[in-house]
Amino acid sequence: MSRILVLNCGSSSVKYRLYDGAEVRDKGTVERVGEPGGAPADHESAVRQIIEGLDLAGLAGVGHRVVHGGRKFSAPIRIDDRVVAAIEDLVPLAPLHNPANVAGIRVAREALPDTPQVAVFDTAFHHTLPEAAATYAIDRETAERYGVRRYGFHGTSHAYVSRRTAELLGRPYGELNTITLHLGNGASACAVQGGRSVATSMGMSPLEGLVMGTRSGDIDPTIVFHLRREAGMGVDDIDDLLNHRSGLLGLTGANDMREVLARRDAGDPAAALAFDVYRRRITGYVGAYYALLGRVDAVTFTAGVGEHAAPVRAAALAGLDRLGIAVDPARNAGSGDRVISPDGTEVTVCVVATDEEREIARQTRDVLGV
Repeated sequence: MSRILVLNCGSSSVKYRLYDGAEVRDKGTVERVGEPGGAPADHESAVRQIIEGLDLAGLAGVGHRVVHGGRKFSAPIRIDDRVVAAIEDLVPLAPLHNPANVAGIRVAREALPDTPQVAVFDTAFHHTLPEAAATYAIDRETAERYGVRRYGFHGTSHAYVSRRTAELLGRPYGELNTITLHLGNGASACAVQGGRSVATSMGMSPLEGLVMGTRSGDIDPTIVFHLRREAGMGVDDIDDLLNHRSGLLGLTGANDMREVLARRDAGDPAAALAFDVYRRRITGYVGAYYALLGRVDAVTFTAGVGEHAAPVRAAALAGLDRLGIAVDPARNAGSGDRVISPDGTEVTVCVVATDEEREIARQTRDVLGV
C-alpha cells in the first residue's frame, strides 16, 4: 500500500505522520509555531521544514486536517483551488484554526505539486446530526444569514474511536450505539448511532458543552450580557475569558487534570469543586445521550484525560448503575485499549486511545482509492 502523509496544523503547532500502509514510518510535532522563542516563524515555515526532512518516495497523497467545513463540506474531498477558497471563506467560523489549515495546504501543494491532496474536516462526521439537533432556537432568518447552527468538532476522533470500539467488542459498527467522550484540554461528547453522529456537545464553536482545560463549556448566555453591562468588558475580553481563562484553569489556576487531581487529593477545596463541576457535566451528557439513543451498547473514554485519568472515568459514571453502566476498579486502573466495566453489565464501558491522524490517513486513502 502506498504512503500517505498526514499534516495536522493547530493554532501553534504542526503534527505530522507518514504512513506506509498501516505502519507509521515517521512522525513528529513542531511546537510553538509563531510564538516568541519558537523555531518556525509561521505555519508555512513549519510545513516546509517537515516536508524537506522526510523521505517521501512512493508518496500517494497528503491528508490535511481542516477544523471547520461549515455546511459546505460533509465528507473528505480532494483539494483544488476551489476547495482552498471555500475553506478560506469559512475563516470567520474558525478564526484560530482554518488560517493555519490553509497555510499548511498551500505549502504542501507548492512543495508537492504532482501529489494529490485531501482535506478531512473535523465537522464532517457531524453532518448526520438531525436538524432538530443542529438547530438553535433563535430567529431563523438571522441564523441562516450568519451560519448560526451546531457544527460539532473532534469529528475525526469520534469517528475513529466509535469504529475502534466496535472492533474491540467484535460487533458490527453499523449496529452499535456508542457514547464517545473525548476528554482532553478540549473536550466533547458524541452520541453515535449505527456509525452516525446524532448528537454532540460542541456547537457553532468548540466552546459549548463539557468543561475543558481553559474553556467554560455550557453557560447561561446572559452571563455575556451581564459582563458587558456591569463589568464593562468588551466582546474580545469576554471571548478571551470564556475560551482561555475559564474551565479548569479558571476554577483552579491549572488547566492540567493531573495537577487538579493532585491538588484535590491534597485537600485543596478549589480543586475538589472543579473536579465535581467537571465530572457532573460529563454525567449529565451521558444521561441525556442515553435518553436520545434509547439503547446504549458502549460508553468509551478517549484523549488525554479520558485515556489516563481513572478517577475521572469512575466519577463521571458513578451512580448510573440503574442504566446498566458501571466501572470495575481493577480494570479501570489498567492501561491500553480495553473494557473497564464488570462482566455482564448491560452497557460496556471502554477506554480507547484516539488516533485522529490514522483516521485522516484512512479517509484520504478512501478518497484517492489507494
